[in-house]
Amino acid sequence: MITYHSIAKVGDIPEGEGRAYHLEGLMIAVFLKEGQYTAINDFCPHQGAPLSTGYVDEEGAVTCPWHAWRFCIKDGTWLDNPKSKLQVPVYPLRIEGDDIQVGLELPEEEAPSTPAD
Repeated sequence: MITYHSIAKVGDIPEGEGRAYHLEGLMIAVFLKEGQYTAINDFCPHQGAPLSTGYVDEEGAVTCPWHAWRFCIKDGTWLDNPKSKLQVPVYPLRIEGDDIQVGLELPEEEAPSTPAD
């Protein structure tokens, strides 16, 4: 079950940039590119650099500020080696009113139970 959490307001993130937010023990990078928000894990899998501070190019790739690894901000693919299974986690995102909300999967033991019929 996915639970959505408000983490920012529409307008908090400038076009073509990202910002990092702490949510449930995770650091999540939220980007605004061409009017669309996306959310990925903020840590580069190479050495943990904050992807939210990286350069976002016109194709929607964020470049890691430490060693220039590039990742797609929509699906987390490692663009320097697209055949690799390495990628950063991606999170569902929605806009509710002026809230930017990121969805996290609840572990089974935390998901609300439904009564049996």
